[in-house]
Amino acid sequence: MSPIQFETELRGEPALVLPPEVFAQLPKSGRAKVLVLVEDDPEDEAWRRASYEQFMKDDSPEDAVYDAYP
Repeated sequence: MSPIQFETELRGEPALVLPPEVFAQLPKSGRAKVLVLVEDDPEDEAWRRASYEQFMKDDSPEDAVYDAYP
């Protein structure tokens, strides 16, 4: 299988628009697998980044007592 990559605008319709140059690359018959990747919501990305940064911070001084346990 050979990948064909393109971007399209989602319009809330039950069909995706294929650009003409992409359509021209498709064989007249046969099977194809379709994978749709959508961009993340910017707010979700900011939340994920902040969560990760908080997770990666050093432990508080109160938690240092657990460092002594094997």
